[in-house]
Amino acid sequence: MPVRPTVRFTALFTLTALASASLAACGSGSGSDPDTVKVSFKQSTDNSIKVMDTYLGDIKKQFEKANPGKKVELVPIKAPDSEYYTKLQQMLRSPKTAPDLVYEDTFLINSDITSGYLKPLDDYLADWKDWDQFIDTAKAAAKGEDGKTYGVPDGTDTRGLWFSKDVFAKAGLPADWQPKTWDEVLDAARAIKEKVPGVTPLNVYTGKPAGEAATMQGFEMLLYGTGTGDGGSDPLYDKGSKKWITAGQGFEDSLSFVETVYKEKLGPEVSDALDPNFGTKVRGELLPQGRLGIALDGSWLPQDWLEGSGHEWPEWSKELGLAAMPTQHGQAPGRVSMSGGWTWAVPDKAGNPDLAFEFIKTMQTKANAQKWYIANSGISVREDVANDPAYVDAQPGIKFFTDLVADTHYRPAYPAYPKVSVAIQEAMEGVTTGDRSVEEAARGYDEALKEATDNEVVSK
Repeated sequence: MPVRPTVRFTALFTLTALASASLAACGSGSGSDPDTVKVSFKQSTDNSIKVMDTYLGDIKKQFEKANPGKKVELVPIKAPDSEYYTKLQQMLRSPKTAPDLVYEDTFLINSDITSGYLKPLDDYLADWKDWDQFIDTAKAAAKGEDGKTYGVPDGTDTRGLWFSKDVFAKAGLPADWQPKTWDEVLDAARAIKEKVPGVTPLNVYTGKPAGEAATMQGFEMLLYGTGTGDGGSDPLYDKGSKKWITAGQGFEDSLSFVETVYKEKLGPEVSDALDPNFGTKVRGELLPQGRLGIALDGSWLPQDWLEGSGHEWPEWSKELGLAAMPTQHGQAPGRVSMSGGWTWAVPDKAGNPDLAFEFIKTMQTKANAQKWYIANSGISVREDVANDPAYVDAQPGIKFFTDLVADTHYRPAYPAYPKVSVAIQEAMEGVTTGDRSVEEAARGYDEALKEATDNEVVSK
């Protein structure tokens, strides 16, 4: 989900040490007990957020009741996203440590497929009637380049602009704000800076500490709205030539937007922006306390404000407004969103793959899937749930973010993408700190892109 919040890239040595500690805690491997299915998942770094833990605990009870003699062992990995990815990949390398079921971000799944870490699920899916309910774009996100499917998606997400109505009122901005261009977004932030002291006008995630949140919630929400005039093709990857695209005008314009936010002090302090846990602060403190004017962020934020979250904020739907992120100059379709999501996948070295897929089927009954989407503030990838009025009306904002799916974009989640994402973060960080000009950052990106993709690049 996220791509979900708060990603940090740490030194490989540190990550490997952390992963080793995690492996030791996992015992003797998933194959040690044929009657126990081990389910590994990403546990929130915020101790008060138990959405996934609660949901999986309920599914565990259902599964064990329906399958007498079978047990479920939940294996939480509590870490920022990038550390979670590293720990998970360490676990997947050996049958002694591989769980039976793992939670995979769609942006990383092709990398793990290429590494041989995951098992194709086509034989299971062919006999599972619920698979027909999943939308095609969600299915595609879990496919490898070999055409086989390696994961079952558990929802998607979209992104837009959250804004404080109280801050907007103080700044003389409308409560029904719907900006048409990037300039209108920046102008609103400038008005907040001028008229509402003590409030951060605009947050755009940036830099390597924010990881994929910077790439997807920040940069790609800009880049995919620049409009290259070539029929809406992907600005990062050319499918025709199967090559990655070097930094062009849209890329530099996107970096210029980020540069403007931090150069004009429209965003948080640079030291805060480059704190790997800043996303937690945005959701848990700045927005609820009215200390942030505009947040370019994801559809999942309300999960942090629900009852039992530790950051309960039942008034959020009255105190926050929602607006689509506009395209650069208002060109068609006028708005932009990015979508990602997570999948449940079976490791190639899993000891109990059949049992693991049975657990997936329990999670993905219509009722359980709907329960998860609502609890996680997720967007349904099942048609039967999306058409259910109980889902649409379950939470404020669901309809707004579901409607953005019509104009959303998906990352080119090929094996090189994680490295490309890091190159984007480095370019963003350079203009955020002022250490690099936009042109220098773009050149640095091109060099990193060539290295990340074995020089499989093209200019446009």
